[in-house]
Amino acid sequence: MAALDIMETPEARRWLGGIEPAWTLLDKASFEALRRSSAPMRGLIRLSNDLTLGEVQLSAMARNALILLRAAAEAPGLKMTATGNLTRAVVAEMLQVFTWPDYDKEGALQFHRVINEPDFLPLYFVRPLVEAAGFLRRYKGHLRVTPSGRKILSEANALPAILLHMAMWLADLSYLGRGLHNGWPQDDVGIVLWSLSVAANEWESPERLARLCTIPIPALFQIEWDTGAMVMEARVLRPLLWSGLLDHKREKIEGSRFGERHLYRKTALFDRMIKFHVALEPPRGSAH
Repeated sequence: MAALDIMETPEARRWLGGIEPAWTLLDKASFEALRRSSAPMRGLIRLSNDLTLGEVQLSAMARNALILLRAAAEAPGLKMTATGNLTRAVVAEMLQVFTWPDYDKEGALQFHRVINEPDFLPLYFVRPLVEAAGFLRRYKGHLRVTPSGRKILSEANALPAILLHMAMWLADLSYLGRGLHNGWPQDDVGIVLWSLSVAANEWESPERLARLCTIPIPALFQIEWDTGAMVMEARVLRPLLWSGLLDHKREKIEGSRFGERHLYRKTALFDRMIKFHVALEPPRGSAH
């Protein structure tokens, strides 16, 4: 596949630091189709909707969505504030029952005398996805479960795929990256996910995965610190961790008292959940 114009610039080559992005292995048709992909139930990307209940529980998004749906199924539903958030009482209840990777409940309580919904990221992240999927609706100041929500409570096999679709393709996750770089790299999520499928088999840093898996934009080259790695981690790697598709660990940085290095790799659920049907460029020098 011919390289994109930006990849030929000196700034891009400096940013890549000799790393060849994984997506350069794709043929042109697959590359363009993955960039356009917005319906991952068909085409080059397929999301599995037949997970076992044990596999469903591996997704923190799905696991906690079920908790939220069960609570909303109890009459009269979950009480909301005039501003459209869940009340502090509901948030306090969810804080006790939600389980979330790398979330420090004690630290959150230490810095907030009371916890509003925007202060509790797991709930603030999951609730809009569940609502947008049509499993919850607002009625007379409460959030209630819908008929489709009751159905997913008893048939949860497809829930991780639905929430992954909502999070990665349809939701605006710019708030997770401090508003930097608009929709990058989420706008190229099909390319990013395929690249992760071949590049994240072993532990890798966000810095390296940003270069292996994203299509760079000029704004990445204009700021001194590595905003690309930060935004990649915030908008892609951590949501995939919350989906159960990535593992995460921290390593101490040698010679640094407090510094830590974050590393990510695929879980078995990644390849179970996402199937790709793509073609690769023939090896250089092969006969045509």
